[in-house]
Amino acid sequence: MRHPVLRPAPPHPAGLVVATLFAVLATTPSLLPRDWLFQGLVSGVSGAAGYGVGVAGAWLLRRSSRWRAWRARVDVRVRDRVPARLRRAGLPLLGVLAAAALVVALAVGAGWQRELTTAMGMPSTTTSGWLRAAPLLVLVAGVLVGVGRGVGLLVRLAAAGLRRLRVPSGVAGLVATLLVATGLVVVVDDVLLARALSAVDAAFRGSNQADLPGAPAPVEADRTGGPGSLVAWETLGHWGRAFVDGELSAATLAAAPRGAVADPVRVYVGIDSAEGAAARADLAVAELERVGGFDREVLLVVTTTGSGWVNAAAVDALELLHGGDTAAVATQYSYLPSWLSFLVDRSRAEVEARALYDAVEARVEAMPADEQPRLLSYGESLGSLGSESVFTSLADIRARSDGAVWSGPPHANTVWHALVERRDPGTPEAEPVYASGLVVRFADDAADIAEPPTPWEEPRVLYLQNRSDPVVWWSPELLLERPDWLAEPPVDGDRPTMTWYPVVTFWQLTFDLVNAKSVPDGHGHNYEAVLLDAWAAVAAPEGWTDADTASAHLVLDPLLDPLLDPLLDQVPDEVPPVQEQEG
Repeated sequence: MRHPVLRPAPPHPAGLVVATLFAVLATTPSLLPRDWLFQGLVSGVSGAAGYGVGVAGAWLLRRSSRWRAWRARVDVRVRDRVPARLRRAGLPLLGVLAAAALVVALAVGAGWQRELTTAMGMPSTTTSGWLRAAPLLVLVAGVLVGVGRGVGLLVRLAAAGLRRLRVPSGVAGLVATLLVATGLVVVVDDVLLARALSAVDAAFRGSNQADLPGAPAPVEADRTGGPGSLVAWETLGHWGRAFVDGELSAATLAAAPRGAVADPVRVYVGIDSAEGAAARADLAVAELERVGGFDREVLLVVTTTGSGWVNAAAVDALELLHGGDTAAVATQYSYLPSWLSFLVDRSRAEVEARALYDAVEARVEAMPADEQPRLLSYGESLGSLGSESVFTSLADIRARSDGAVWSGPPHANTVWHALVERRDPGTPEAEPVYASGLVVRFADDAADIAEPPTPWEEPRVLYLQNRSDPVVWWSPELLLERPDWLAEPPVDGDRPTMTWYPVVTFWQLTFDLVNAKSVPDGHGHNYEAVLLDAWAAVAAPEGWTDADTASAHLVLDPLLDPLLDPLLDQVPDEVPPVQEQEG
């Protein structure tokens, strides 16, 4: 006869009910459209979480004497009035009802997804196609619940062993839980996670070293990686070579309103170019000095994303504005995608950004005041977090820089978060206004940059944040706390409204992060089309007009078609635009 501890138990009714509820709620719309695969994943994970919540809730209720007394009275009445055969059919019937609820929810959810895709100009899904999420979500939830029940089995076995050693039952349960939890942490952290990170690290290191098609090493001495350069071309990494190779040509600059004033300078120091953030920063300053970067009208300090990628549209736009009389410098601190770098070691972005900016700032301050370039900051996604961390406050930004543009700032950005929290009364979190827009503004499109229609003092700070960007709005607090932006009236009337649900909304936005770049520009984590307008507002040359911005768009916009590198097609949050030189 099987030991009672090892006897498989049927699904817990309370767990099944709450799991179904969470899985159904997960079919409601979130920030971005989902295909059936991601719907299966988000509903499966949410359902598994709901199962745990239901079981835990039932366990807590059983500790209540009032609940036990009420349950005993109900059980007596059920036994007296309901035949045994019907009582045994209760759980299977509950399973059938759960399956029916999921199918109906998926069918309704498919309609919501069509509304989202239509609003964003994307191909629509079909209801029949979306129903493929049903078996996947059951599989995902089943596996996760099975793992959870397996852990519970280990706890029960350990507790039973302790009780045989005459350990009191309550103490045995507590000690068993602690022992199993400790063992799981050790196994997951020191074995599974370490090996997974090692494999991922090796994979992305290979991607970082991959050649850039159609981009040989420069032959010009005044370009990073060329003859006489202090930085070897081979050490720049994949995205570093793309950044250096992508500087705008004289012909492209000549077509813009400012014309071709000078050849743009782009300096990049790869993670393999020097050991440590300080050494890379010193090398970047030396290379800037060598190629004349400090002689330019504008000097842009860029903090890269996790993989070392720089959104070329940001640098292209600034080069067009100033006719190439610009220098842009960036250093690489990682080759992992931003989402992974954010999870495992986001402090490296902050350390790298501070080292580079401090080194460049010190060199600029050593120059005569009338010869100093305008010192600007830029970063996107994790790069914005690192770039912003250079400064302690809005006052510090304005004291130490001549302007900043940060696009897609993660919710963890310290200064951004403080400004949004202290926004002007009555302004929404999704479209905040701080100090009447006097020094810092928040925008999700070009028109928003001019709002509010009040004076904007220089130096200016601008955050670009789409309402549908999960990178901006995701945070752990979503698990149990409804944020202001989900309590505010919707702005887009042509798309379904997102509603906050405990636990479920967290997982919806977590999976939205993966799709953040898979939607058209102007939605999700895409900011290419508005970067020219952003720099025109923050750092335009003297005499620049709105008509000049419109003319510059005619030059820049054809360069913005996204190119997904086949070597990095698993990193959808870091897709560079096509550069003119890449053909």
